Amino acid sequence: MTNTPANDTAEAQAPHPVGRRTVLIATGATAATLAVAAVSEAQDAPTSPASDAVPAAAAAVCTLTKEMTEGPYYLDGQLVRADVTEGKTGFPLKLTLTVVDDDTCVPLSNALVEIWHCDALGEYSGFVGNNGHNEPDDGTFLRGGVLTNSSGVANITSVYPGWYRGRCVHIHVKVHTNVTLTSDGSFTGGQELHTGQLFFNETITARVGALSPYSANTVTRTTLAQDSIYDEGGAASGLLTLTALGSSPSAGYAGTLTLGVEQS
Repeated sequence: MTNTPANDTAEAQAPHPVGRRTVLIATGATAATLAVAAVSEAQDAPTSPASDAVPAAAAAVCTLTKEMTEGPYYLDGQLVRADVTEGKTGFPLKLTLTVVDDDTCVPLSNALVEIWHCDALGEYSGFVGNNGHNEPDDGTFLRGGVLTNSSGVANITSVYPGWYRGRCVHIHVKVHTNVTLTSDGSFTGGQELHTGQLFFNETITARVGALSPYSANTVTRTTLAQDSIYDEGGAASGLLTLTALGSSPSAGYAGTLTLGVEQS
């Protein structure tokens, strides 16, 4: 595993975008066609009417956005699994991430969607203590990924992230293709198509942050508007569509987003 220690503010001080490749966020007609649209507590991504002359998926307007920085807490060789929680406390988060081709908006099957993020106290596995809290560290909690199905959809179960010094609440994401699954439950090889971040509605995060276990985080929270990475671009910059799973924040949230990636 690659394990590169860094201080808590290293990611916040990194250049705003990393423009190695271009990624598209497909919205509107594409999201409806792929059946991943949800009624949101957050702002819906902008939509654009599709021409009747071509299929909806191809006609959908995709908004260009640049990749986001990988940050200092990535560890390679993580597990391929649909549930990355490992018993971590926090409010349930059900992610539905759809990967599509940037030219055609056609779904990509068998793409590996990998995520990693901090726990309720702002600690990353493999780097516990960097946010000032002591807890067991197995190097794998809240890390992992799954292959997309025939509709390009990756379903991942986690918990609502906490926060650490200098950054708003977020999740890191990578999209790989042509990976080889290994006997130890991990993956190797393939091509990395996208590195980005997923962001959360500020109003919802404030509600979550006021409740246990998140309220035990001793670090001052950076808001979405204060973040040095998020650029107020909405879905085009990784802002999830969030839907409450119950009447209380503790019931958790479903988060959806459609990512279009450049294959060449």
